[in-house]
Amino acid sequence: MLELLVREPVQKTKKTPLLFIHGAWHGAWCWNEHFLPYFAEQGYTVYAPSLRGHGQSSGQKGLRWHSAKDYLADVAETAAKLSQPPIIIGHSMGGYLVQKYLETATLPGAILLASAPPQGVIGVTLRIARHFPGKFVKLNLKLSLYPLVETAVLAQHQFFSETMPQEQVNRYFKLLGDESYRAFLDMLLLNLPKPSRINTPLLVLGGSHDAIFTMDEVKATAHAYNTHPHFFPMAHDMMLEAGWQQVADKMLAWIAAREAQ
Repeated sequence: MLELLVREPVQKTKKTPLLFIHGAWHGAWCWNEHFLPYFAEQGYTVYAPSLRGHGQSSGQKGLRWHSAKDYLADVAETAAKLSQPPIIIGHSMGGYLVQKYLETATLPGAILLASAPPQGVIGVTLRIARHFPGKFVKLNLKLSLYPLVETAVLAQHQFFSETMPQEQVNRYFKLLGDESYRAFLDMLLLNLPKPSRINTPLLVLGGSHDAIFTMDEVKATAHAYNTHPHFFPMAHDMMLEAGWQQVADKMLAWIAAREAQ
């Protein structure tokens, strides 16, 4: 059973629902910190599921073998519950899932936030193998991605700015979990996105201090979808960084422009 966080606005002034898909190691909680209440305040009904094996969703057992298709089934199940087709927002692995979902579904719009690029996660995999060789060996031996985030120091390196207060880092670190090894293989090689199949308009956003996906990779993502990226001076978890409201406002302006067409 999937955990699903829902926020209804006090005054529903926007018809299109917003669906937020979290990334690897995370859960719906990452959206609930700032984005869900903020977007609800702007008149949107917002939804954020925790993919199977994440957050409070079932499926913890056997997490390592959950595939991208399994996660896509979770996205489709959630989207089917909404009153109308949503604008979908995906962060990191969630951005990869959004791309895969849009191969067979056309929505009013989609936003990729520090997203895995269409060419897959080969770049970050090689960087991790170079900078954290011991952790890389460990994750492959254990078929578990948790070694990459198993301490607060590692979590901060991967996701958060150096200036984030330690109390905040520790709180978020405690909410992180393991990630599927099979889904990692899907993003690496087995089930890469096919941009030519996607007709949904896309907004591509990235962090200039992101340790997971480089600016060049974000630019490549935007290029694949015939658009231009927009960058913010922050780390990977753009929805949790100090400048999160600037990101949210950029998203809101783009969504408003889509709805006006």
